[in-house]
Amino acid sequence: MIRVENIHKTFVLHQQHGVRLPVLADASLTVNAGECVVLHGHSGSGKSTLLRSLYANYLPDSGHIHIRHGDEWVDLVTATPRKVLEVRQTTIGWVSQFLRVIPRISALEVVMQPLLDLGTPREASAAKAAQLLTRLNVPERLWHLAPSTFSGGEQQRVNIARGFAVDYPILLLDEPTASLDAKNSAAVVDLIHDAKARGAAIVGIFHDEGVRRQVADRLHPMGMTA
Repeated sequence: MIRVENIHKTFVLHQQHGVRLPVLADASLTVNAGECVVLHGHSGSGKSTLLRSLYANYLPDSGHIHIRHGDEWVDLVTATPRKVLEVRQTTIGWVSQFLRVIPRISALEVVMQPLLDLGTPREASAAKAAQLLTRLNVPERLWHLAPSTFSGGEQQRVNIARGFAVDYPILLLDEPTASLDAKNSAAVVDLIHDAKARGAAIVGIFHDEGVRRQVADRLHPMGMTA
């Protein structure tokens, strides 16, 4: 599902006299269907850079990121912007701890939107969103309110529900359980197990050792590239 081959990424710090900061060097990674690979390493080891490169938020300087997209393999390093958007819409889901709050849009609508964008009927989209919000312990009384009025933890759970709304073949998880209590972390772990069971290929960053131990099929060490 994912084949990363020899990618390099250097950041140029223009506000620091053009200092060049190499972050990834010759990084490679393979992830199969039904597998959760956790990026593991110290701060600054390139975990977030690699994860963001898998979503095409960062463009590597060289190398290849091959993604299984339907019946074809797409190299995100050379893909057109249109193709990247297509891959994001149907193949790769991004789940983080942060919700980009949209004023006046209800929590239910926020979670439904990725399904609606794919043409899923509104009733089915609402049912899936309600199921996810329930599993993540978001009280029903909040579903029709804007998440901008929610606590940080409630916003985080709405964002996780949105990320899991579509059954993406590939999921990228950027510390989704950060700041969650044990009960809600367990709910996220269950969602990850369900995604693995249906064959999703998952790459994640988890600082919580307990969560990492529960979801990881293997750790991918980072740090030689820092």
